[in-house]
Amino acid sequence: MKLFLLFLLLLNFSLNADDKYLMRVAYGTASKNDLGQIITGNPDSTDKYLSVVSIDAGYLLKKDFLDLPIDIYAKGGFSVFNEKVNTNTYEVLAYIKAYYNIDFLNNRIRIGAGEGFSYTSRILEVEYDEVNEDPNDISSSARFLNYLDITVDFDVGKLIDYKPMHETYLGYLLKHRSGIAGLINNVDHGGSNYNAFYIEKKF
Repeated sequence: MKLFLLFLLLLNFSLNADDKYLMRVAYGTASKNDLGQIITGNPDSTDKYLSVVSIDAGYLLKKDFLDLPIDIYAKGGFSVFNEKVNTNTYEVLAYIKAYYNIDFLNNRIRIGAGEGFSYTSRILEVEYDEVNEDPNDISSSARFLNYLDITVDFDVGKLIDYKPMHETYLGYLLKHRSGIAGLINNVDHGGSNYNAFYIEKKF
């Protein structure tokens, strides 16, 4: 709740900005399924109910990339994972993200895909459980991994026809960490997926 209040406060400071920035607040839970299963509609949560709260910010690098309705942003973020065995785990993110914009029925839907890197303060508990029977064996995971940020959202301000909230997006986020089949830190099967919902504001 405090993070959402902080987000609203930041929006007030953004009234005179130039539409080149994004700010996002997200909350989600860990999934026991892999990336492919989630994308095909099976996002089952783990039995432990491991959760994450995340704040991300972005800066517009290119609008209408290749004369297509695609906007490119440089983004960074900070996440707090609520773990069961350990104390909270923290994450720092850096990535590039593309948004494909679809305008219809006086609204906008965006499909986003981001690629970059994730660094956590310790191995996530869901990553222990994913690849090891013994949660103290961390040989198949790492703190530094590849990061994917996959989203779909819509402009909630336009939906309710309230102009001050135009370009305020409500959507679904898939947070994915992996070693890209061993390319990063020799992590072959380890990684994690979190299903989240978020609000993001352009200002």
